[in-house]
Amino acid sequence: MGITQGLLATMVADTAPADLRGTAYGFFSLVSGIAMLFASVVAGLLWHRLGAAATFQAGAGFCVIALLGLAWRAVARPPRG
Repeated sequence: MGITQGLLATMVADTAPADLRGTAYGFFSLVSGIAMLFASVVAGLLWHRLGAAATFQAGAGFCVIALLGLAWRAVARPPRG
């Protein structure tokens, strides 16, 4: 989180209107917290029921899905200019 927190805060600041910036930070933190809670519960259940290997394999699978999504987005986006 130390690597990405500043970048994410900058993205929130750049996209939110000035009068709603505080609300945007709060909403971003809420959504991030819910996502981390959900991810932690899923990882804990996988670890408890299927073992450590399944937890790390699921993490690798989610990374592959994210990379495919980023690659698809890069191809689908028209070039800027």
